Amino acid sequence: MPGPATGSPVSIFVYDVKPGAEEQTQVAKAAFKRLKTLRHPNILAYIDGLETDKCLHMVTEAVTPLGTYLKAQVEAGGLKELELSWGLHQIVKALSFLVNDCSLIHNNVCLAAVFVDRAGEWKLGGLDYMYSAQGDGGGPPRKGYPELEQYDPPELADSSGRAVGEKWSADMWRLGCLIWEVFNGPLVRASALRNPGKIPKSLVPHYCELVGANPKVRPNPAHFLQNCRAPGGFLSNRFVETNLFLEEIQIKEPAEKQKFFQELSKSLDSFPEGFCRHKVLPQLLTAFEFGNAGAVVLTPLFKVGKLLSAEEYQQQVIPVVVKMFSSTDRAMRIRLLQQMEQFIQYLDEPTVNTQIFPHVVHGFLDTNPAIREQTVKSMLLLAPKLNESNLNLELMKHFARLQAKDEQGPIRCNTTVCLGKIGSYLSASTRHRVLTSAFSRATKDPFAPSRVAGVLGFAATHNLYSLSDCAHKILPVLCGLTVDPEKSVRDQAFKAIRSFLSKLESVSEDPTQLAEVEKDVHAASSPGMGGAAASWAGWAVTGVSSLTSKLIRTHPTAAPAAETSTPQRPPPEGLPALAPVPAAPTTTSHWEAQEEGRDTAEDSSPGDRWDDEDWGSLEQEAESVLAQQDDWSSGGLAGRPAQAGTSDHKSSSDSTWTNWEAEGSWEQGWQEPEPPEPPPEGTRLASEYNWGSSEPSDKGDPFAGLTTRRETSAQQPRPDSWGEDSWEGLDTDRQAKAELARKKREERRREMEAKRAERKASKGPMKLGTRKLD
Repeated sequence: MPGPATGSPVSIFVYDVKPGAEEQTQVAKAAFKRLKTLRHPNILAYIDGLETDKCLHMVTEAVTPLGTYLKAQVEAGGLKELELSWGLHQIVKALSFLVNDCSLIHNNVCLAAVFVDRAGEWKLGGLDYMYSAQGDGGGPPRKGYPELEQYDPPELADSSGRAVGEKWSADMWRLGCLIWEVFNGPLVRASALRNPGKIPKSLVPHYCELVGANPKVRPNPAHFLQNCRAPGGFLSNRFVETNLFLEEIQIKEPAEKQKFFQELSKSLDSFPEGFCRHKVLPQLLTAFEFGNAGAVVLTPLFKVGKLLSAEEYQQQVIPVVVKMFSSTDRAMRIRLLQQMEQFIQYLDEPTVNTQIFPHVVHGFLDTNPAIREQTVKSMLLLAPKLNESNLNLELMKHFARLQAKDEQGPIRCNTTVCLGKIGSYLSASTRHRVLTSAFSRATKDPFAPSRVAGVLGFAATHNLYSLSDCAHKILPVLCGLTVDPEKSVRDQAFKAIRSFLSKLESVSEDPTQLAEVEKDVHAASSPGMGGAAASWAGWAVTGVSSLTSKLIRTHPTAAPAAETSTPQRPPPEGLPALAPVPAAPTTTSHWEAQEEGRDTAEDSSPGDRWDDEDWGSLEQEAESVLAQQDDWSSGGLAGRPAQAGTSDHKSSSDSTWTNWEAEGSWEQGWQEPEPPEPPPEGTRLASEYNWGSSEPSDKGDPFAGLTTRRETSAQQPRPDSWGEDSWEGLDTDRQAKAELARKKREERRREMEAKRAERKASKGPMKLGTRKLD
């Protein structure tokens, strides 16, 4: 029954006073007094009591008789030796306390005198027949039950008194009987003690000492513990050592506590469930709140938390977890973010928005890349519980800043992945403003996996775009990626283009499908809408951590380097050489990439694994449409990449999600002409020519032919403009013209120098002035 003060369960022992049983009544009152005055961790704890003329009531901690406990454990699958070893250790320690510290003889050690609490701790009770070892207060009380007398040692039946042992001899014999009963069942007769039965081999030698006929050979309880704790002994194991450390944890050094908690998690799987819940867990919570144990307690804490019910988890673990999020310890914060999946289900929305998210959001601004990355990943779990303001305003502001300014490519990639996965939770207006612009920005990232993530982001959230956006905003971006230097980006771009084209074509063939296709575009945020994006890019969230770690180790304090153009890789074999794609105008807050970071990403070839991702219904629709069409890959796409490569979009240094709106202004930039190419080396400007000189005019302008050639080439584009011959012919022609112009300029220069030399010779030597001296 629950206790009156704390509400925790208790056990009540009741003795009814009967007429004619005065001797047993005195024994019960003596036991009541002994239990009330004796305090030891291994002796049954007294809480309250009531003594009247008719009955005695003793309230103790909640316990179960050992016999009942052993029977239940056998039915459930049997007891482990670890549990039995620690239980026997506790009983021997209690006997050592009584004999050596209190000079008391228990006189009733048996299966019925031992109890087990919720944590599996064994407690010594049955103090009814206890007496003093010093002889004061009379001898041992007489037992009124014959079944208890079978536990008495043989020397008590010897009236000659020759077999006199130590004060602990009788109790150690009874301890041997208890050990036999624990492993073999109830003791029927004393002669059964000669056969050890199922007693473990490591314990048999020590057991034989307890049940020896010579009482002087039986060891002191303290010596018995010492012998069994020797290397290879029955009480020498990890479980006993863990319990002994927990009992003395308050006096241990901080370094010892750190080492203990680090190793504890590995051992919890082999420990009893009750022990983990009721003994390890309270110690872990206490160590964090009062012992400054720090992040090292989190791993075992969450491992034990899996054994709790939802109500117990809310009462015991969640208050401590909420307090941990306010910690400034970086190790604590990153451990919480890494293991959030284990406790997020127990957090309610008000707690997340008011006590968790305000602390987590600081991780977006942390200087440690590992914390920023884990903070981004944690949003996958927190987003469903965030309110309108935190999700659509605060979180989007930080995502925009990370995607534009963070110097770590994997973090920018994970930001794009996370946005694609939580897109269904955003409001319709936020989706319209953010998604297209954000994924478009990702496709211009110098980090290849980020560009792949942008393409897959479009595909995963295809149901959230109107057909107009698909045609005017998304497809132009994807077409530009079909000439990306990385094959993984090109492959995914072609997949996405086919998918979006099939969607547009299906509505074109049957306009009545428009409402069905765009049903989610203006729908309110709903968790169910995220099903298609549930597993589209799991690699980027779980696997890029290794890339981030490499970047951190290589450049622990690397500062972002502003770039004005996207670095290009050599084209794969079989593709024509691509001209550098001009980067969008940008400030120093635009994409910043380190060459070593890209090399690390390519060495691990992360992009190849994106091919295995599930594209869901969108890809299936594309395949069904393509099966009914001719192979359209032979033409019609040659001119698009060149046009897409000349696009020039606006960018803004603002760190809010309005960056994405500015980035997505696709109406601007498409009509801008391609910037003129620089003239060949050595070409002089028109202003450098002497247009009014008396030189013969038959030479003409050396650039006239070249200019005419370029205009003619531009006016008559060849149909096979992607062919290698066309590009090589133009380059050869241009080089020949430049070489001819250079020779003409050199000839003219020599003529001018000869004329100057003639004029100087005709004038004679120049006269030098003389300086007047005082």
